[in-house]
Amino acid sequence: MTTGIKFSGAKKERTEDSKKVKTKARIKSYKTGAHKSGAAKHKAEIRQRVKNRASQKK
Repeated sequence: MTTGIKFSGAKKERTEDSKKVKTKARIKSYKTGAHKSGAAKHKAEIRQRVKNRASQKK
């Protein structure tokens, strides 16, 4: 009771942008460099090389 009463107000309506779903496919395309980003392609190549190392195989 020392902090007082907090009035939060009404909940806001969701806009069209916030209703969009971020799919795993879209995230995967960014990780694999499919969106034409040179840095993402380079990172994807490094990830692939690490994955293919003998020490990383089970």
